[in-house]
Amino acid sequence: MSYTALYRKFRPDNFKDVKGQEHIVTTLKNQIMAERIGHAYLFCGTRGTGKTTLAKLLAKTVNCENPQDGNPCGVCPSCKAIAAGASMNVIEIDAASNNGVDNIRQIVEEVSYSPAEGKYKVYIIDEAHMITNAAFNALLKTLEEPPSYVIFIFATTEVQSIPITILSRCQRYDFKRITIQTIVDRLQELMAIEQMEVEEKALRYIAKTADGSMRDALSLLDQCLAFHYGEVLTYEKVLEVLGALDTKVFSDCLNLILDANVTGVIKLLDEIILQGRELPQFVTDFVWYLRSLMLAKTSDNIEEVVDMSRENILALQETANRIELQTILRYIRVFSELSNQIKFATQKRVLVEIAFIKLCVPAMEKQDDSIWDRVRDLERKMEDGVLVARTQDASQPTAQEAKPPVVLPTAIPEDIKQVVSRWPSIAGMADGALKSVLKTVKLSLGGDNQLVMVVEDGYSSDLLQQEENVKEVERLIAEAIEKEVKVIVQVRGQNEANERDYVDLFKMINIEIEEE
Repeated sequence: MSYTALYRKFRPDNFKDVKGQEHIVTTLKNQIMAERIGHAYLFCGTRGTGKTTLAKLLAKTVNCENPQDGNPCGVCPSCKAIAAGASMNVIEIDAASNNGVDNIRQIVEEVSYSPAEGKYKVYIIDEAHMITNAAFNALLKTLEEPPSYVIFIFATTEVQSIPITILSRCQRYDFKRITIQTIVDRLQELMAIEQMEVEEKALRYIAKTADGSMRDALSLLDQCLAFHYGEVLTYEKVLEVLGALDTKVFSDCLNLILDANVTGVIKLLDEIILQGRELPQFVTDFVWYLRSLMLAKTSDNIEEVVDMSRENILALQETANRIELQTILRYIRVFSELSNQIKFATQKRVLVEIAFIKLCVPAMEKQDDSIWDRVRDLERKMEDGVLVARTQDASQPTAQEAKPPVVLPTAIPEDIKQVVSRWPSIAGMADGALKSVLKTVKLSLGGDNQLVMVVEDGYSSDLLQQEENVKEVERLIAEAIEKEVKVIVQVRGQNEANERDYVDLFKMINIEIEEE
C-alpha cells in the first residue's frame, strides 16, 4: 500500500479533532443539534487552517444517520461513503479550473434533483475567489432561494475577491491562524500515535515556520521525518533539512553589523552559503530575529510576546542593549525590501551582500530613517579624529594640485564681515548635528551679497540642503548681528565653475575672529 502523507492520514473525522477554530466548531455543532442549518456558508482564511476539513465534516454530519452530540458516527453507510469520497450527496468542486458560466449552469441544473439517499446535497466549492463575476451572477438566484435539501459551502483564501452580492447571501466564518502552541500540542499527539521520537524544540521550530497553518506544519514534519527516518528528530536536524539557522548566527551577524565590520559579515555570509542554507529563508528568519529584538526593546514582558527559550531570551535582551530602536526599525525596512526582491533575483547573494553593507555603512542610504545611524557613525568618526584629519588635508592643497588663481571680489559688505568674525559663536548656538556641521563649513560670498556655505559632499551637504536647516542658520545670523543675510549652500566638487569662483572669507578678511 502506498504511503499516505501525514496531513491526509490525520485529517480530523470529528469536530473535537479540529484545532484552533473552536469559535466555528461550536457554532456549527449548535446549528446541527438545533436543526438550524444554513443554506450557504463562506469559509475564509489563510491556507491550511481547516476550511475544507470543516466543510467535509459539516457535510458528513448533516447526512449522518446516527449523529452523536453533533458529531458524525463514522460507521453508517453515508459516513463511510463520504469518507471514501464516493458519496453522490457531497460534490467537491475546484473553482480554479471550473470557474466559468457553463460550470455554474451545470450546478444550477443538478440542484433541481433531490438526493437519492441521505438528507442533504452539499456543494463544497474550493478556491471560490477564482469564479468569474458572470458565473457568480448565474448562481445568485439559486443561492438566494435554493431547495431545502441543498447546502453551498464556499472556501477561499481571498475573501476580498468575492462579490458583495454573494457575501450577503452566505454565513461568513473567518478561520484564524493556528497558534504555535496549538500546533505543537497536535504534532506531539500525532507523533505519539506514530511512535516516533521528536524533540519539542524541533516541533516548536516547525510550528513557527508553518506560520499558523496546520497542514504546512504536518508537511514540514513529514519531510523532516523522511530525511531522518528511524532516528530521533532533533532541533539541529530540523534546521539542517529546512535550510534554516540557529538564533546564535543572527546574533553574531548583528554584532558584526553594529561594529561596522563589513569583512566579518561577508565571511559569515560565505559560511552560511557553504553550509547549503537557502538565502531567502535566511532573510526571512533574520527579519523574524529583528522583530524579536524590537519587541525586546519595547515590551515589558517579553516572554508573553516572543516564543523562545529562557536562554535565548536572555541573549536577545543582551543584544538589544547594544542597539537603538530606530536602528532596528531601519534594519527591518532594509531586509523587508530585500525579502521582496530576492524571490525573483538571479544573483541572490549579491543582493544580500548589498543589504549587509547598507547596514554597516549608513552613509550609503539617503532615507530619513538612516539619519540616526549616519549621525552615530559621524560622531564615532569625530571621536576617533577621522573627520578632523580629512578636513585638514582637504584645506591644504598638495604641490601636485594645480589650482587656478582665485578671482577676489572688489569689496565685502560689512554685515558679511560681521558674520565671518562671529561665525564660531553663531555655530555654537545651533543644536545637535547641525552644530557639528556648521563648525566645518567654509564661508564665501555669492551674488547679491549672499553668504555661501561651502560644504563637502556627503552627510554635511545632505543636512544643510534641507530647507528648515538653512532657515535655522539665517535665524541664528539675524540674532547675532541683528541683520538679515541670505544664505545659500554650495557643495564642493559638484560644479567646476563654482569651484573656481570659491573664495574662503576666513582667509581674506584680515580681522581678529571671535572665539566661543
